[in-house]
Amino acid sequence: MSTTTPTPARSGAVKAPGGAPDGPGGRRRKRSMGKQNLAGWLFSTPFLVLFGVFMLFPIVATLLMSFTDFGQRHVRRPLEAEFVGFDNYVKLFGDEQFLRALFNTAYFVVVGVPLTIGLGLLVAILLNNGIDRARTFFRVGFYAPVVTTIVAVAIVWRFVLDPADGLIAGLGAELGFTAPDFLGSETWAMPSLIAMAVWRNLGTVMVLMIAGLQAIPAEVREAARLDGTNAWQELRRITVPLLRPTLLYTTVITTIGYLNVFEEPFVMTQGGPSDATLTVSLDMYKQGFSFFNMGYASAMAYVLFVVIMAITVLQLRLMKDNTK
Repeated sequence: MSTTTPTPARSGAVKAPGGAPDGPGGRRRKRSMGKQNLAGWLFSTPFLVLFGVFMLFPIVATLLMSFTDFGQRHVRRPLEAEFVGFDNYVKLFGDEQFLRALFNTAYFVVVGVPLTIGLGLLVAILLNNGIDRARTFFRVGFYAPVVTTIVAVAIVWRFVLDPADGLIAGLGAELGFTAPDFLGSETWAMPSLIAMAVWRNLGTVMVLMIAGLQAIPAEVREAARLDGTNAWQELRRITVPLLRPTLLYTTVITTIGYLNVFEEPFVMTQGGPSDATLTVSLDMYKQGFSFFNMGYASAMAYVLFVVIMAITVLQLRLMKDNTK
């Protein structure tokens, strides 16, 4: 009996070592992909150029500057700046003004972030469930401070907090008490700025929370109510757990914004009284653009950057474990 070995069917394409056909069709696909990649890079070039010039270059230049004594005299001749190593960083942690600014920033974040998140969640729940009429009007009203310029906000809050003719002073006179000098008191200045920041940022948190609440299936709430769950139990056992991804995102971006707080103290108090509202960003601005200690200010910027990165990573790890 003779056996014949079957011969494989012939194909017009020769297999490449990787297993992909290397015939005319394969070459055409490669050329097509190459053209698509080239087109993608060409369309991305304007962004890459702008990013490199206005973002990447300043970031690298600031890092290098933080290791020098760069000052006003080096603006025209930057290469004449003297390399000082880590002296700027060592000096920072012996600088009482910087340490005060670091403490003020921490105070602003620790008090301001929970207030903003908590009030934003409360307003979102009320607008999503408790208010049926004029819901859009209230949403616009709460969001309006977010898109209002800091100058207009400062005018409003100076009128509210003015110790002589302000709104609170007028109410105090009617009720028989004297309102304190909110922006001129070391005790009241920072709480006043925190109240202003919470008012400004409440709308952003509210919008994000409403989006998260509307993503919760209505069937889950209905089933909980049929089981006799009251409003507090529904909030604690259903709403908050299902909102954890939104809470994580909102907490992170709010914390980053408050660590960089600059506008409120710059416009309202200039860091006073007696550095009671001086923040790291404001101190960095003064060192860089008032005293022209650019190297020292650059070191401040990178210390703040490291702090923000560390806190962000910590928040992501702590809260992400609870979102799984």
